[in-house]
Amino acid sequence: MTIYLNGQFMPLEDAKIPVLDRGFIFGDGVYEVIPVYSRRPFRLEAHLQRLQHSLDSIRLDNPHSISGWTAIIGELIARNTPDDQYLYLHITRGVARRDHPFPNPAVPATVFVMSNPLLPPASDLCASGVDAVTAEDNRWQRCDIKAISLLPNVLLRQKAVDAGSAETVLIRPASNETPAFLTEGAASNIFVVKNGVLLAPPKNHLMLPGITYDVILEIARANSIPCQIRTIAATEVFDADELLLTSSTREVMAITRLDGKPVGNAVPGPMFKQIYQHYQDFKMNVMRASHE
Repeated sequence: MTIYLNGQFMPLEDAKIPVLDRGFIFGDGVYEVIPVYSRRPFRLEAHLQRLQHSLDSIRLDNPHSISGWTAIIGELIARNTPDDQYLYLHITRGVARRDHPFPNPAVPATVFVMSNPLLPPASDLCASGVDAVTAEDNRWQRCDIKAISLLPNVLLRQKAVDAGSAETVLIRPASNETPAFLTEGAASNIFVVKNGVLLAPPKNHLMLPGITYDVILEIARANSIPCQIRTIAATEVFDADELLLTSSTREVMAITRLDGKPVGNAVPGPMFKQIYQHYQDFKMNVMRASHE
């Protein structure tokens, strides 16, 4: 595997980061994940805009222009074998003496980019659906930042692994103003289906604005599938006819059991089957043809 680190392309095993890098010491950095189909990055501009939002939110200057990122990404794709890849971009505030405030003067950011094969979800899981568990969303108030300090997500996702499940569905607890409500999955976005309507939580500071989330809503609207973007109460999650999880690497999957109980009829439902097929068509006709 060839990676990019601070201006150089090299084998992964040759890459080294100083122990005083603020990403290592503080988790002070952000990341981005970009799917690549047929050697073409999908919605590169949208991913780089999301990266810019994350950098702005932590007050870190972008180390590259759009054209600079485009050149690095294009070269890295060319240097790795798979036609379908997913790229991981990792930017930290750089190497400095261990102290909580930002280095003054600023130091060069650390920029690391790697490629991994992008494999479609297993066909048996698409046919049967997956299990999920729920947990209280106990993360911070800026989940819209794609920060590398992902320990809460790690622990929440591990809860699913410990239960033999595919994902943890996150519920923000009730407050004096609002009942408990759905945010997202530990590493995915979550959609609820009720009475033939696809429900999506609104983008805000409590969830990551997923690119695949956007694709699913575009597919729904283009195919006259009723959909709503609104706050989804926890009770609606537990009473859903169908639950869907989406991400760049897992595409769209049906959750058929939640906390050990069946969702709907405990098999992938008609909404999932419809959206799944539209997604596959979109992937073939748009993602693989994208030149963004």
